[in-house]
Amino acid sequence: MTMHPTVLSLRGATKRFGGLVAVNALDFDVHENQVLGLIGPNGSGKSTTLNLISGALPATDGEIVLRDRDITRLPPQAIARLGVARTFQLVRLLPSMSVLENVMAGAVFGHRRRWGRAAETHARKMLDRVGMGRKLHLGIGQLTYIDTKRVELARALAGEPRVLLLDEWLAGLNPTELEEGVALIRSLRDDGRTIVLVEHVMDAIRSLCDTCVVMAQGTKIAEGTPEAVLSDREVIRAYLGDDDA
Repeated sequence: MTMHPTVLSLRGATKRFGGLVAVNALDFDVHENQVLGLIGPNGSGKSTTLNLISGALPATDGEIVLRDRDITRLPPQAIARLGVARTFQLVRLLPSMSVLENVMAGAVFGHRRRWGRAAETHARKMLDRVGMGRKLHLGIGQLTYIDTKRVELARALAGEPRVLLLDEWLAGLNPTELEEGVALIRSLRDDGRTIVLVEHVMDAIRSLCDTCVVMAQGTKIAEGTPEAVLSDREVIRAYLGDDDA
Protein backbone atom coordinates (compact mmCIF):
# COMPACT_ATOMS: atom_id res chain seq x y z
CA MET A 1 0.00 0.00 0.00
CA THR A 2 1.49 3.32 -1.08
CA MET A 3 1.41 6.05 1.54
CA HIS A 4 -0.25 9.24 0.33
CA PRO A 5 1.40 12.60 1.04
CA THR A 6 0.97 14.03 4.53
CA VAL A 7 -1.66 16.78 4.63
CA LEU A 8 -1.74 17.51 8.35
CA SER A 9 0.84 16.92 11.09
CA LEU A 10 0.60 17.41 14.84
CA ARG A 11 3.86 17.41 16.79
CA GLY A 12 3.73 17.76 20.55
CA ALA A 13 0.37 19.55 20.31
CA THR A 14 -0.58 20.57 23.85
CA LYS A 15 -3.44 22.53 25.38
CA ARG A 16 -3.48 23.55 29.02
CA PHE A 17 -6.35 25.27 30.80
CA GLY A 18 -4.68 26.52 33.97
CA GLY A 19 -3.46 23.35 35.72
CA LEU A 20 -5.50 21.00 33.52
CA VAL A 21 -3.73 19.46 30.52
CA ALA A 22 -6.58 18.80 28.07
CA VAL A 23 -4.29 17.67 25.22
CA ASN A 24 -0.87 16.38 26.13
CA ALA A 25 2.00 16.34 23.57
CA LEU A 26 -0.11 14.79 20.82
CA ASP A 27 1.61 13.49 17.66
CA PHE A 28 -0.09 12.15 14.55
CA ASP A 29 -0.14 12.57 10.77
CA VAL A 30 -3.11 12.64 8.43
CA HIS A 31 -2.45 11.53 4.86
CA GLU A 32 -4.21 12.66 1.73
CA ASN A 33 -7.43 10.74 0.92
CA GLN A 34 -7.37 9.16 4.38
CA VAL A 35 -10.09 9.00 7.02
CA LEU A 36 -8.52 9.27 10.45
CA GLY A 37 -10.73 8.55 13.45
CA LEU A 38 -10.05 10.32 16.73
CA ILE A 39 -11.61 8.15 19.40
CA GLY A 40 -11.59 7.75 23.16
CA PRO A 41 -13.85 8.09 26.19
CA ASN A 42 -15.67 11.34 26.98
CA GLY A 43 -13.35 14.07 28.21
CA SER A 44 -10.26 12.56 26.58
CA GLY A 45 -9.45 15.72 24.57
CA LYS A 46 -10.81 14.84 21.13
CA SER A 47 -12.90 17.96 20.48
CA THR A 48 -10.14 20.11 22.00
CA THR A 49 -7.77 18.58 19.42
CA LEU A 50 -10.14 19.58 16.61
CA ASN A 51 -10.28 23.07 18.15
CA LEU A 52 -6.48 23.26 18.03
CA ILE A 53 -6.41 22.17 14.36
CA SER A 54 -9.16 24.61 13.33
CA GLY A 55 -7.69 27.48 15.36
CA ALA A 56 -10.74 27.84 17.62
CA LEU A 57 -8.28 27.42 20.52
CA PRO A 58 -4.60 28.40 20.47
CA ALA A 59 -2.17 25.59 21.29
CA THR A 60 -0.15 26.06 24.49
CA ASP A 61 2.76 24.16 22.98
CA GLY A 62 3.80 22.08 19.98
CA GLU A 63 3.14 22.64 16.30
CA ILE A 64 0.44 21.92 13.75
CA VAL A 65 1.40 21.92 10.07
CA LEU A 66 -1.01 21.90 7.11
CA ARG A 67 0.94 20.68 4.09
CA ASP A 68 4.12 22.74 4.58
CA ARG A 69 2.52 25.66 6.36
CA ASP A 70 2.74 26.10 10.14
CA ILE A 71 -0.82 26.96 11.21
CA THR A 72 -0.27 26.68 14.99
CA ARG A 73 -0.70 30.38 15.74
CA LEU A 74 -3.12 31.36 12.99
CA PRO A 75 -6.68 32.59 13.68
CA PRO A 76 -9.59 30.33 12.62
CA GLN A 77 -10.53 32.37 9.54
CA ALA A 78 -6.96 32.13 8.19
CA ILE A 79 -6.93 28.35 8.77
CA ALA A 80 -10.31 28.03 7.00
CA ARG A 81 -8.88 29.93 4.03
CA LEU A 82 -5.91 27.56 3.93
CA GLY A 83 -8.31 24.63 3.61
CA VAL A 84 -9.57 23.30 6.96
CA ALA A 85 -13.35 23.08 7.41
CA ARG A 86 -15.31 21.59 10.28
CA THR A 87 -18.71 20.67 11.61
CA PHE A 88 -19.60 20.98 15.29
CA GLN A 89 -21.12 18.69 17.94
CA LEU A 90 -23.96 21.19 18.23
CA VAL A 91 -24.99 22.19 14.72
CA ARG A 92 -24.21 25.86 14.09
CA LEU A 93 -26.37 27.20 11.30
CA LEU A 94 -27.67 30.73 10.70
CA PRO A 95 -31.41 30.50 11.50
CA SER A 96 -32.33 33.74 9.71
CA MET A 97 -31.00 32.38 6.40
CA SER A 98 -32.32 29.69 4.05
CA VAL A 99 -30.61 26.35 3.49
CA LEU A 100 -29.07 27.68 0.26
CA GLU A 101 -27.85 30.92 1.88
CA ASN A 102 -26.20 28.99 4.72
CA VAL A 103 -24.23 26.91 2.23
CA MET A 104 -23.37 29.95 0.11
CA ALA A 105 -21.73 31.40 3.23
CA GLY A 106 -19.38 28.41 3.19
CA ALA A 107 -18.51 29.08 -0.45
CA VAL A 108 -17.72 32.73 0.32
CA PHE A 109 -15.58 32.14 3.43
CA GLY A 110 -13.90 28.84 2.62
CA HIS A 111 -10.64 27.73 1.02
CA ARG A 112 -11.71 28.37 -2.58
CA ARG A 113 -13.81 31.49 -2.36
CA ARG A 114 -16.71 32.08 -4.71
CA TRP A 115 -19.06 35.05 -4.89
CA GLY A 116 -22.49 35.84 -6.32
CA ARG A 117 -23.78 33.49 -9.00
CA ALA A 118 -20.70 31.24 -8.79
CA ALA A 119 -21.23 30.81 -5.02
CA GLU A 120 -24.92 29.96 -5.55
CA THR A 121 -24.20 27.42 -8.31
CA HIS A 122 -21.54 25.74 -6.19
CA ALA A 123 -23.78 25.75 -3.07
CA ARG A 124 -26.57 24.06 -5.04
CA LYS A 125 -24.11 21.42 -6.20
CA MET A 126 -22.97 20.73 -2.62
CA LEU A 127 -26.58 20.48 -1.41
CA ASP A 128 -27.25 17.94 -4.16
CA ARG A 129 -24.15 16.09 -3.02
CA VAL A 130 -25.51 15.63 0.52
CA GLY A 131 -29.08 14.84 -0.59
CA MET A 132 -30.59 18.28 0.16
CA GLY A 133 -31.06 19.57 -3.40
CA ARG A 134 -34.86 19.69 -3.10
CA LYS A 135 -34.89 21.56 0.21
CA LEU A 136 -32.62 24.46 -0.59
CA HIS A 137 -35.24 27.20 -0.12
CA LEU A 138 -36.46 25.95 3.25
CA GLY A 139 -35.70 27.80 6.46
CA ILE A 140 -33.42 26.11 9.00
CA GLY A 141 -36.34 25.84 11.47
CA GLN A 142 -38.25 23.63 9.02
CA LEU A 143 -35.58 20.93 8.87
CA THR A 144 -35.30 17.56 10.59
CA TYR A 145 -32.22 16.94 12.74
CA ILE A 146 -30.32 14.92 10.13
CA ASP A 147 -31.12 17.54 7.49
CA THR A 148 -29.55 20.29 9.63
CA LYS A 149 -26.46 18.08 9.80
CA ARG A 150 -26.50 17.63 6.02
CA VAL A 151 -26.69 21.40 5.55
CA GLU A 152 -23.77 21.96 7.92
CA LEU A 153 -21.78 19.34 6.01
CA ALA A 154 -22.65 20.97 2.67
CA ARG A 155 -21.53 24.34 4.07
CA ALA A 156 -18.19 22.84 5.17
CA LEU A 157 -17.75 21.22 1.74
CA ALA A 158 -18.63 24.43 -0.10
CA GLY A 159 -15.21 25.91 0.67
CA GLU A 160 -13.55 22.87 -0.96
CA PRO A 161 -11.42 22.10 2.09
CA ARG A 162 -8.22 20.10 1.96
CA VAL A 163 -9.10 18.63 5.36
CA LEU A 164 -12.62 18.13 6.69
CA LEU A 165 -13.04 17.86 10.47
CA LEU A 166 -16.24 16.10 11.58
CA ASP A 167 -17.01 16.45 15.29
CA GLU A 168 -19.46 13.64 16.16
CA TRP A 169 -21.40 14.28 12.97
CA LEU A 170 -23.27 10.98 13.42
CA ALA A 171 -24.32 11.64 17.03
CA GLY A 172 -28.03 11.66 17.80
CA LEU A 173 -29.15 9.97 14.57
CA ASN A 174 -31.68 7.15 14.61
CA PRO A 175 -30.60 3.79 13.10
CA THR A 176 -31.90 4.57 9.58
CA GLU A 177 -30.34 8.05 9.58
CA LEU A 178 -27.11 6.58 10.92
CA GLU A 179 -26.93 4.19 7.98
CA GLU A 180 -27.52 7.10 5.57
CA GLY A 181 -24.94 9.23 7.40
CA VAL A 182 -22.24 6.55 7.25
CA ALA A 183 -22.95 6.01 3.54
CA LEU A 184 -22.66 9.77 2.94
CA ILE A 185 -19.30 10.06 4.73
CA ARG A 186 -18.06 6.95 2.94
CA SER A 187 -19.00 8.52 -0.40
CA LEU A 188 -17.03 11.67 0.52
CA ARG A 189 -14.05 9.49 1.29
CA ASP A 190 -14.51 7.74 -2.09
CA ASP A 191 -14.36 11.20 -3.70
CA GLY A 192 -10.78 11.35 -2.41
CA ARG A 193 -11.38 13.74 0.48
CA THR A 194 -9.22 13.85 3.60
CA ILE A 195 -11.29 13.55 6.78
CA VAL A 196 -10.58 13.62 10.51
CA LEU A 197 -13.58 12.46 12.49
CA VAL A 198 -14.29 12.40 16.20
CA GLU A 199 -16.82 9.65 16.72
CA HIS A 200 -18.32 7.33 19.34
CA VAL A 201 -20.24 5.06 16.97
CA MET A 202 -17.96 2.03 16.75
CA ASP A 203 -19.61 0.50 13.67
CA ALA A 204 -18.97 3.78 11.86
CA ILE A 205 -15.35 3.83 13.04
CA ARG A 206 -14.83 0.29 11.76
CA SER A 207 -16.40 0.92 8.37
CA LEU A 208 -15.06 4.41 7.65
CA CYS A 209 -11.59 4.83 9.17
CA ASP A 210 -8.24 3.86 7.68
CA THR A 211 -6.46 4.76 10.91
CA CYS A 212 -7.54 5.50 14.47
CA VAL A 213 -5.80 7.61 17.07
CA VAL A 214 -7.06 6.71 20.55
CA MET A 215 -6.94 9.33 23.29
CA ALA A 216 -7.39 8.96 27.03
CA GLN A 217 -7.02 11.86 29.47
CA GLY A 218 -5.49 14.07 26.79
CA THR A 219 -2.80 11.58 25.74
CA LYS A 220 -2.51 9.31 22.70
CA ILE A 221 -2.59 5.71 23.97
CA ALA A 222 -2.82 3.85 20.65
CA GLU A 223 -2.70 4.35 16.90
CA GLY A 224 -3.38 1.92 14.07
CA THR A 225 -6.17 0.31 12.06
CA PRO A 226 -9.62 0.18 13.72
CA GLU A 227 -9.28 -3.61 14.13
CA ALA A 228 -5.91 -3.31 15.86
CA VAL A 229 -6.74 -0.47 18.24
CA LEU A 230 -10.18 -1.75 19.22
CA SER A 231 -8.68 -5.06 20.32
CA ASP A 232 -5.83 -3.36 22.24
CA ARG A 233 -6.05 -4.09 25.98
CA GLU A 234 -5.10 -0.55 26.97
CA VAL A 235 -7.82 0.86 24.73
CA ILE A 236 -10.42 -1.55 26.14
CA ARG A 237 -9.32 -0.56 29.65
CA ALA A 238 -9.64 3.15 28.82
CA TYR A 239 -13.19 2.64 27.54
CA LEU A 240 -14.46 0.06 30.01
CA GLY A 241 -12.35 0.50 33.15
CA ASP A 242 -9.86 -1.93 34.71
CA ASP A 243 -12.44 -4.52 35.74
CA ASP A 244 -13.49 -5.35 32.21
CA ALA A 245 -10.12 -5.24 30.45
